[in-house]
Amino acid sequence: MHASTKTEGEVSLSQADSSSLLRTFRALHYRDFRRLWTGLAVSAVGTWMQIVALSLFVLDLTRGSAAALGTVCLTQALTFLLFAAIGGSVADRFDKRRLLLLTQSLMMGFAVLLGILTLTGLIRFWIILLVAFASSSALSFDQPARNALITSLVPKEHLMNAVSLQSAVFNGASILGPALAGLVLSRIGYAGNFFLNAASFLAVLVALLLLRTPQEHTRRPGGRLLASAREALQYVRRDSVLPSVVPAYAALLFFGPSGALALPVFAKEVLHVGPTQLGVLFSAVGAGTVVGALILPSLAGTTDNSRLVFGAILLWTIALAVFGWSDSLRVSVPALFVVGAAQNIAGATTITLLQLRVPVEMRGRAMSLNTLLIMCIRPLGDFPAGAVITWLGFRPTVLLGAALVGAVSLTLYVAREVGAPEAQVR
Repeated sequence: MHASTKTEGEVSLSQADSSSLLRTFRALHYRDFRRLWTGLAVSAVGTWMQIVALSLFVLDLTRGSAAALGTVCLTQALTFLLFAAIGGSVADRFDKRRLLLLTQSLMMGFAVLLGILTLTGLIRFWIILLVAFASSSALSFDQPARNALITSLVPKEHLMNAVSLQSAVFNGASILGPALAGLVLSRIGYAGNFFLNAASFLAVLVALLLLRTPQEHTRRPGGRLLASAREALQYVRRDSVLPSVVPAYAALLFFGPSGALALPVFAKEVLHVGPTQLGVLFSAVGAGTVVGALILPSLAGTTDNSRLVFGAILLWTIALAVFGWSDSLRVSVPALFVVGAAQNIAGATTITLLQLRVPVEMRGRAMSLNTLLIMCIRPLGDFPAGAVITWLGFRPTVLLGAALVGAVSLTLYVAREVGAPEAQVR
């Protein structure tokens, strides 16, 4: 779509390819993607600021109830479970840029509402649950449309680079956002934090208004929304690669405890350290995800992308096991860095495969699978993981999670390789 011509704001790709550093950022040479990426970078910092502030606010509001915080997470996960498939179908039926303008405006409005209710003292826990439900509903439509839109902003050969850079935005913000949240909370409180998050959405809205995406001439799905979603799932199931890659990545997200669950427990029960060292652990994961996103363009094309996913999952499994055995920052920090890098490589490559191996008219629905994986499967997996930690302890739970991910991934890889000749004929 853009491969044969250069538009204003682009540079020569032949010049970019002469430098490995520029190759890492080559998707940013396309003006529309660069604008959207910049807007998302600003918004992601605001999102992480609100994530941290809202978690602390819920604990303050409920007198330290971890169950209340878990209820908010469960509400969000169930919302994605309800609406993600429908969100993908809607993204395939309507103009993605206009849909994103609507969803981003709604989420900005919800942040403003939280700020006003907090500032006036009218906020209640049940209101936070309603806002979490509404925001997650909007995000169920936002994420498939956002990921599918990227395919119209960069050429096919640079899609993996664009996906990895988009992933780097959110994960990089996970380093800066929480630190800013701590500074802001001490000066302007929870309400000010929510208002700043609302303001950060303006960057995305401006970027969307400036986009010059080409008119899409693809077949719109007919019939009911859920029926069209099932059509896309059936297409994915019949593919020769996706039925092994997607479940392997899903296993990583479900059986591997998230940092939000594992790191505070590890800091308290194993290292016996405070908030400063806990921040170092979170930063190690965040730095790893950013580095993983930056080195992924160098890995792409050197091997089959599906094998790259399985290789990254294997590396992630080994690093998680090392982290589970560790009892010092000297060992755990490098292990967590590798965990973050490997997970980013596996995730970004899986998303790219989903986008490239389905027809253009199904990309929104295919991206709804990614929304389910990240926003639903991971938090749902943390609930049994938390129970197992209480029952068996931290170290056995982490090692069990690593073993399960390794076993599932190995089984899927062997089954895929055994069936490869048949898949290639098909």
